[in-house]
Amino acid sequence: MKKPSKFLPALTWLKNYQASDLKSDTVASVVFTIMVIPQSMAYAMLAGLPAITGLYASILPSILYSFFGTSRSLAVGPVALSSVMTASAVLPFATAGSEQYTTIAIYLAFMSGICLLVLSLLRLGFLTNLLSHPVISGFISASALLIVIGQLKYLFGIEAHGDTLLPLAESLYTNINNTNLPTFILSLISILSLLLIRRYFSFFLNKIGCSKRAIQLFGKSGPLLVVISATLIVAAFSLENMGISIIGGISSKPLEINVEGISWKMTKELLPSAFLISIVGFIGSVSVAQSFAAKRNQDIDPNQELIGLGLANIGSALCGAFPVTGGFSRTVLNVDCGSKSPMTGIISALLILLILLFLTPLFYYLPKAILAAIISISMMQLVNIQDLLYLWSFSKKEAYLLLITFSIVMLDGMESGLIVGVVLSILFFLWHTSHPHIAVVGRLPGTEHFRNIQRFSVETNPSILTVRIDENLFFANASILEEKLQYLVSQNSDVRHLILMCNAINMIDASALQSLEKIVYRLASLGVKLHLSEVKGPVMDRIRNSPLVNNLSGKVFLTQHQAIKELEAE
Repeated sequence: MKKPSKFLPALTWLKNYQASDLKSDTVASVVFTIMVIPQSMAYAMLAGLPAITGLYASILPSILYSFFGTSRSLAVGPVALSSVMTASAVLPFATAGSEQYTTIAIYLAFMSGICLLVLSLLRLGFLTNLLSHPVISGFISASALLIVIGQLKYLFGIEAHGDTLLPLAESLYTNINNTNLPTFILSLISILSLLLIRRYFSFFLNKIGCSKRAIQLFGKSGPLLVVISATLIVAAFSLENMGISIIGGISSKPLEINVEGISWKMTKELLPSAFLISIVGFIGSVSVAQSFAAKRNQDIDPNQELIGLGLANIGSALCGAFPVTGGFSRTVLNVDCGSKSPMTGIISALLILLILLFLTPLFYYLPKAILAAIISISMMQLVNIQDLLYLWSFSKKEAYLLLITFSIVMLDGMESGLIVGVVLSILFFLWHTSHPHIAVVGRLPGTEHFRNIQRFSVETNPSILTVRIDENLFFANASILEEKLQYLVSQNSDVRHLILMCNAINMIDASALQSLEKIVYRLASLGVKLHLSEVKGPVMDRIRNSPLVNNLSGKVFLTQHQAIKELEAE
């Protein structure tokens, strides 16, 4: 019977939780909450929803993950990729800002949660390995760049539409002459201020004599200072009358889902998007969680993470918000603030709830251009050119995979880019495994080791041919091996024994077994015996009672050295 802590991981860390931990987590939660508010509101705008929705998405999801997730560092809430994927999924069904749009976004969060819970029931936590690094890198870089381009309309104060490169570029070009000068100036000042503060604020705090603890806590609070300053300036000089777009009046009441607007047809059409959002969010979340868990010598259970993230998304829907996941920047901020346990997520959620209940009027004059500037600077850090340069020098095929994924995301959208990237990754894998490295090997003089005759100076016997295949044997490469062995024997008329060295074979399927049986008969017709050496236990268990072993013209040897020694003696 499984322990209760297996289903509720919070029992593990709560068991040893102390008053000193609560004190540290409370301080960390206060600082974290203050700094994450503008980021959460900015990501809600990315999703095409009212900015305040980002705070709704930071309450119940954070609490639920703190209880059911296995990471003690991961901070769950709105993140850029899931937000923009939400907008991309919902826009075909409704106009941004409409009641129907809100309903579908909330429903999408619910569907994402259900998808994650179903994956957990099927024990599919291994899906963290589904996407290759080039696909992830190309997808993230292109998505980040699209997000930045999409924020230009707020930075210039113009209208623009589209969710891929060409429509966005055309729309921006058409409306660029309508740029609102005050908005543009505010945007430039904000971006410059954010960049300077990011680089020099900690240095400034150190110069004025702040303690290391204070610098660690408040060194990343620069964006909050810019947000407060810009909001006060707009309010003091009534700059909204000059065309600067502001958040305006907001309600602390969560958005409600209109069930009548949901149909079975819409559910089927939304399902692929919900699944992709779930997979991308899960993979990104687990990657972040594992990186921080390694530093703290902790363990992450991917299948339990599916439960934690699934419940977090269902919680987000209940709060009237959109899909959430664990974010890198959010988690880094959480750790830098001094978080000791998931209690930080619970306290932060309660603090945000209090802000929603009593302090929402303070957001009235918050300029949208400031939120767009925060998003743009954050996203530009995710555009990784170094990955492409490295892959280009290491593996051209993987570099092309990155470029293809990047291009399709930019031109046709995130879902298409991700699907094409995954399909190409699988095709590359199949091509690689269907063209295995097959080497003729010989013995290193004075040893029992065997190496490739093209790479080492080795000893060989003209009547004995040893071939090593460096891949599992299955339907995709069985015929390749068959052709290669037949070719090698035809080129060596003195060969009387062919040894297939199997030390790199971990699996063999029925198709490969039949191919080996054909090889036995074809070699026998040429007067050549087929032998096997260094067959691994699991493989031997599968073929022991097969026609291959029963009709093998040669023998099965424990080691390659034993095979050569016995055959040379004959």
